[in-house]
Amino acid sequence: MSKHRTYAVLGLGRYGRAVAKELVANGAEVLAVDSDEAVVNALATELPICKCADVTDAEVLKQLGIGNIDVVIVSMAHQMEASVMAIVLCKEAGVKTVIAKCANEMQHKIMSKVGADKVVFPESESGTRLAKNLVHFGFMDIMDLSKDVSMVELDVREEWVGKTILELNLRKKYSMNIVAICQGEAVTAMIEPEKVLEADMKLIVIANPAKLSKLR
Repeated sequence: MSKHRTYAVLGLGRYGRAVAKELVANGAEVLAVDSDEAVVNALATELPICKCADVTDAEVLKQLGIGNIDVVIVSMAHQMEASVMAIVLCKEAGVKTVIAKCANEMQHKIMSKVGADKVVFPESESGTRLAKNLVHFGFMDIMDLSKDVSMVELDVREEWVGKTILELNLRKKYSMNIVAICQGEAVTAMIEPEKVLEADMKLIVIANPAKLSKLR
């Protein structure tokens, strides 16, 4: 992950504040936005770039420079219409990754259909944890199995394409074990060392979180 990756958090409720503060604490450049001026004023000293704005307005998002942001977190599950509008407008503006907070399964389905790249349930994934995953690893899907072991889904890096698992020796370099490979709808759990990696594959690996930072 590039250390210059930029973030925007739309909606500064408890979850949004946790995400924004954790990202800022880790040195990330963060645009924090809420429609409530009182909320923005209260967070101004903690969040360097904190704006009061209507994120359902395409022109407002354009003025905020949302199209130049790498990752946008939409944290307004209590305002479903606003969340959907924000997701759609962000994707139309060219934001590569939009992560949305949802309150239930129906919202999850709707947000996914309108373009959210990842939808999270705050009950199962805290804002602080999401921010740490993003800023430290650049991974969107990570599950802590214990303090020192995590299961992670990651894309095949460009330099890995066309090489076998044996050639890459990921276990030695990054202390990671590949437990499955996803490609389209297919999931392969029996991994052969001679397996050649392709660009559209996703790897499910078990690794030490500290060692994963080498992949940044």
